[in-house]
Amino acid sequence: MHLQSISLIKTLPCLAEPGKIIVIGKPNRLLDDVIPYLATLPGVIAYNPDTLALTFRRQPGFMTLYPDKVYITQVKDADEELELLKALVEAINATWEHRAELKAATTARRAPRWLDIWSLLPQTNCKQCGEATCMAFAVALLQQTRTLAECIPLRNDVAFTDRRATLEAML
Repeated sequence: MHLQSISLIKTLPCLAEPGKIIVIGKPNRLLDDVIPYLATLPGVIAYNPDTLALTFRRQPGFMTLYPDKVYITQVKDADEELELLKALVEAINATWEHRAELKAATTARRAPRWLDIWSLLPQTNCKQCGEATCMAFAVALLQQTRTLAECIPLRNDVAFTDRRATLEAML
């Protein structure tokens, strides 16, 4: 067994879907040796081998793994939170057990779409970034004519920490 548990360290309100939460967990050991193998699994939308940041799409929301932290967005409640953390531990252990059959990912995966980007933005259409809407800002991010730092709510509001981390991994 590679990993025994992922402990809950914090929950935040999920602004993408009011009434849901963002779960932040800490694995009982670093995930740096298993993340390159996890990056070969289906559902990966972003992988950065330099920082070992890995983002999976889940329905609904996203799951982002770092060597020392896990973020899961759009979680219904405490029961689902525990269920997801347990399932993640099982998936990590299963991947580790089968690592000899997998080829560890070594290259970045960058395949976000503008809608993926937009879904993680604050969606306030505040125009503080210089764009008319968050949708226009998402397209500008993909075209690399804008940077994440230009989104003031994303940069300054701690509630967007997980989204910012996911976007950084995607971009």
